[in-house]
Amino acid sequence: MHRRILAPGALAAASVLLAIPASAASYSPGTPGIGDPYYPAYGNGGYDVSHYDLRLKYQPATDELEGTATLLARTTQDLSRFNLDFLLDVSEVRVNGVTASYTTSGEHELEITPKTPLAKGTAVTVVVRYSGVPSSEQAYGFTSWHRTEDGGVGANEPESAWWWFPSNDHPLDKATYDVSVLVPDGTQAISNGTLQSTSSRLGWTRYNWRSNKPQATYLATLAVGKFDITTGTTESGIPVINAYSKDLGDNAGAARASVERTGEIADWLSGYFGPYPYNALGGYVPNTDTGYALETQTRPFYSPRQFANGSNVSVVVHELAHQWYGDLVSVAGWKDIWVNEGFARYAQWLWSEHEGEGTAQELADYVYASHPADDAFWTVKPGDPGPENQFDIAVYDRGALALQALRNEIGDEAFFAILKGWPKTYAYGNASVADFQKYAEQVSGKPLTALFDTWLFRPEKPAAPAARDASLARGAAAPLQPRSWKKIAATNDVHER
Repeated sequence: MHRRILAPGALAAASVLLAIPASAASYSPGTPGIGDPYYPAYGNGGYDVSHYDLRLKYQPATDELEGTATLLARTTQDLSRFNLDFLLDVSEVRVNGVTASYTTSGEHELEITPKTPLAKGTAVTVVVRYSGVPSSEQAYGFTSWHRTEDGGVGANEPESAWWWFPSNDHPLDKATYDVSVLVPDGTQAISNGTLQSTSSRLGWTRYNWRSNKPQATYLATLAVGKFDITTGTTESGIPVINAYSKDLGDNAGAARASVERTGEIADWLSGYFGPYPYNALGGYVPNTDTGYALETQTRPFYSPRQFANGSNVSVVVHELAHQWYGDLVSVAGWKDIWVNEGFARYAQWLWSEHEGEGTAQELADYVYASHPADDAFWTVKPGDPGPENQFDIAVYDRGALALQALRNEIGDEAFFAILKGWPKTYAYGNASVADFQKYAEQVSGKPLTALFDTWLFRPEKPAAPAARDASLARGAAAPLQPRSWKKIAATNDVHER
């Protein structure tokens, strides 16, 4: 409570103010974007979501989706109107049980005006009834809904929610989820977290999934189709559910040989990053024609193309590393993408060491030598690449180079303490590149501004002396290609969204 002491002469004026009804207080609309400079229209202002309850019905034959989304939120300002990010057709909106008016604007904005304005700090329940054909919808000239022969998949970065549920679509607003999906018998619905229950009636089966830890909207996924499903448990006791489209063709064996190692790899990664942070694990491979993979929380999405040349365990390492770096600790803004991708790539380098196919240092030497000074690779700044270069290969490979430089600068003991301590320090929240530098300086006891500036923010190849100081150049002789290089390079499609 804030108290203001009034001078005696002001008492009369104060009594007049007190007579003004509360309804005349100043309420304003929430902003149509959360404030991310890379994507100004993404997310929304004025509220924070704590839980999404999605009750859906999907018809694979026609790609028709019906849904009722219930959002539990709290206002962060005196709110007269607010937006959700969404594309499908809305038939009804209720706010705290009362019918609200709504309209659409921009490429993907659903504007909602509650009958009564909402005071700051108010608990809000928003119910949206909707329907549509997700594959028929585009925003900014693209779609994040992937139609398949037997259904559809919602998976993309930095946006995919708009095509199947209304949301505050930015990693800054993480929430828990219940996703309940009704599909025709013989078809499965795959989502994040744990499968709570299934039930069948009159030719339809309902799948109820739950994510009980905070999850960014782009990490929520839905896949409907005909899958072969495997179950198991990791050595550390985490239940594993994997799903493979029944029409993967020649890619089926390689996909299974890779994704079935999920539990093993998650246990191995926990040695570097700390205990696995969720109560569910797995992966799924639908028969999409996309090339990328995505770290959808607890259950990564893999394209069949990832396995076109045989098993690809390295891509599984990459996406599972994101469960800590990207999912557990999410970006504060999309310019902080290095804290996701540089670390997932470096996990692949650590796996190479584990497999005896090339050390992280050998991989760093090879990457450094492979790109001459005039290569555009060095013009991309991993610490702030810009939206057009957010998933450029330099964010991955130069981003991993920065981590090897850090490792050489501060030594293994401090470096691996940082890798494990960072996810614990910012668990289930958000953090930036600047936060990581500050944390690394605290743990190592060394000033690191020059190192971070050199490897993350200068649009040029670090000079040989700087590289030599970081042990990233070893004279004129070209480094040999590590044995793991082709396997790692084969995962480069993960960034081609």
